[in-house]
Amino acid sequence: MLKLLGTATSPFTRKVRVVLAEKRMECEFVVDAPNTPQSVVVRHNPLGKIPVLILDDEHSLFDSRVIVEYLDNASPGNRLIPAEKRSRIQVRRWEALADGCLDAAIALVNEKKKPAEQQSADWILRQQGKVDRALQAMADELAAKAWCAGDFFTLADIAVGCCLAWLELRLPAIAWRQNHPNLARLADKLAQRPSFRDTAA
Repeated sequence: MLKLLGTATSPFTRKVRVVLAEKRMECEFVVDAPNTPQSVVVRHNPLGKIPVLILDDEHSLFDSRVIVEYLDNASPGNRLIPAEKRSRIQVRRWEALADGCLDAAIALVNEKKKPAEQQSADWILRQQGKVDRALQAMADELAAKAWCAGDFFTLADIAVGCCLAWLELRLPAIAWRQNHPNLARLADKLAQRPSFRDTAA
C-alpha cells in the first residue's frame, strides 16, 4: 500500500491528501514532522521536507507537485490535471501561483516566530507583498467563474483551496475573505467537498 509522510497542518501534504481522496486511492497517512528527533523523513527525502509518498516498491516521491502528477497518472479515472496541453498548463500555472503564495506565507510566519530584534522588517514586507499580489492575481483570474481553470473542478482548485485554508489558519490577520469575496465563495464551496472536510487541519 502507498504510504504518505506529512503533517495534518501542512498545506502541501493536504493537497496530496485531497488528491488521494478525489481519486479514491488507498494510502496510509503517517504523521511525521521533519523537525522532530523521531522523524524518518530524511531517509526518504534528502531535502528533509514533506510530503513524501512511499511507493509499494519502497521508492519515494517528494515535492507535492511531483506526487500529485504521479497519482493523477496512476489512476486515470477522474483526471485532475487535463491531458490537453493548454488546459494542463493553465492548471499547473494555478498550482504554481497557490504554492508560491504558500511559500511566501510560510516564510512570513517563520520570520515572525523569531525574537523581535532578530526579525527583518524588509524581509517581512517582501514576503507580505508576494502574498498580497498572489491573492489579487487569484481573485482577478477567478473573477466570476465557478472554477479556477475551465468548467470543471481540477488540481487548480485543490491547490488554491489548500492555500486559502492555510492562510486562514496561520495568518488570520490577512483579510482575504473581505478583500476577495470571490475567493471566499470558492473556498466555502470547496469546504463542502468530502475530500476537503476530511483533511481539514
